[in-house]
Amino acid sequence: MTEKALLIHEQNGILRLTLNRPESMNAFNFELLRLLNDQISSLQFRKDIRVIIITGAGEKAFSAGADLKERATLTDIQVREFIFTIRNLFTAVENLNKPVIAAINGIALGGGTELALASDIRIASMNATMGQTETRLAIIPGAGGTQRLPRIIGPGKAKELIFTGRQVGAQEALDIGLVNTICEPDKLMNECNNVASLICETGPIAIEQAKYAINRGMDTDIHTGLAIESNAYWLTIPTKDRMEGLTAFREKRKPVYKGE
Repeated sequence: MTEKALLIHEQNGILRLTLNRPESMNAFNFELLRLLNDQISSLQFRKDIRVIIITGAGEKAFSAGADLKERATLTDIQVREFIFTIRNLFTAVENLNKPVIAAINGIALGGGTELALASDIRIASMNATMGQTETRLAIIPGAGGTQRLPRIIGPGKAKELIFTGRQVGAQEALDIGLVNTICEPDKLMNECNNVASLICETGPIAIEQAKYAINRGMDTDIHTGLAIESNAYWLTIPTKDRMEGLTAFREKRKPVYKGE
């Protein structure tokens, strides 16, 4: 039996999803997209999972993007279905009510970069390479790259990278703000787990509302954004977690949050 295209590992409130097609540089085919979509959909309702880490199997690639061998066999209608599926999936990753960390362990091109862009935090190994290379295949980024990349690194730099299809290494990705931090390959998962563990110490409802306020506020003017923040804050006030935080501070102990 062929091993599943998506591996799942859970520990201490952290769930790791590993794109498991190393023989294809973890490229996205329909099977992998559907498996990933099933997980993202179910995680929306799991209170026991606080943070999701997405990475690629092996040491070479996070994901090289769409599986071009599969793509060559698809009709025009099937290509439209693929783009529709991957775009909606990455939007679901972006809108998930929990933080998502992309552990970029190697090559991340096309859809691989777009999955990282849809994540909340991007941590890359020193051997990582990123790029929106679609124009070199006479197409454009179709899973959010034309929208998320300029919002993260600015429109001028985004246009340069998309228009040229140029790839950037880990250091340049850090310099232009494409990733949050970089580290040696053997330290990547430790770095991601450390960040995830820090997040797990915080209030679950607060994190959900903070992510919502940031994401929705980025797409509007500051006055509307402040109103979104205000409404998100109000939702944290009547929670048991807020009172637990105050009690723990007074008692000089770590709070125990339950997402209530």
